[in-house]
Amino acid sequence: MRLKADLTLFLVAILWGSAFAAQRVAGQMGSVYLFNGARFLLAAMILFPFIRHGKATHQQWIWMSAAGAILFIASAFQQVGMLTTTAGNAGFITSLYVIFVPFVMFVGWRQKPHWMAVLAAILAGVGAFLLSTGGMFEVRKGDALELAGAFFWALHVVLLGKFALRFASLSFAAGQFFVGGVLNALAGLFVENHIIAEPIRLTGAILYTAVFSVGLGYTLQVWAQRHTPPTDAALILSLEAVFAVLGGWLVLNETLIPVQLMGCFLILMAVVLSQAKEWNSGKIEPQMNADEIA
Repeated sequence: MRLKADLTLFLVAILWGSAFAAQRVAGQMGSVYLFNGARFLLAAMILFPFIRHGKATHQQWIWMSAAGAILFIASAFQQVGMLTTTAGNAGFITSLYVIFVPFVMFVGWRQKPHWMAVLAAILAGVGAFLLSTGGMFEVRKGDALELAGAFFWALHVVLLGKFALRFASLSFAAGQFFVGGVLNALAGLFVENHIIAEPIRLTGAILYTAVFSVGLGYTLQVWAQRHTPPTDAALILSLEAVFAVLGGWLVLNETLIPVQLMGCFLILMAVVLSQAKEWNSGKIEPQMNADEIA
């Protein structure tokens, strides 16, 4: 089950990386909150017909609301930051959530990270820097927003790893999408210009990210993190940066310089190292979940 969960997170990284171009389209049109609100609410609507469990409990609504609120803050910081920084800077700084996760686990739960997990996080951070910036980092206005967003992405990964396993995956995912979508939509109604110059392009970006990045990607993340520790999940998900760059190379004919290839290699090594600590210990203990208990 642990291997299946890790492979699922690998697929999630592919889905998230492939959606980066669509997010850039929306960002270039100045749409942040309405874009996020539309894609989260649409993803929730797509999942609702497939939910077979009964009414969500009060406790489930508490954690779904917390996850949705964090999702709202993280996605807003990321999208707003992309308006005033480069895509390379945004990709690199967002990837730093992989470094924040072990420290969030230690501060929040006094769970001391394995030394190999810390080393893997550092490797992933260096790899993301080389991959996203080509080794040349120039400070931009939106970088502080991207850094704040990275911290909240780390919180989201930890929250799912600690609490989502108590509830059914589909209902929890749909609930957090609904909460995040409503919060984004409300913010958009107050602070954004509702006139979109190219509605067809924006609609395409919303549909693609709602179905693949949010609806499929985040739902698979909720399920997979029921069986994988948050630190390891963050490292596997950091492959998102690799697939974003590879997608640009395959689809947009963007070239990769040697230093970026080195960044890809370091991130891959970080993921392998995160799994090596399990092999070294000789045990892989899957986490129990509500579906298995039932």
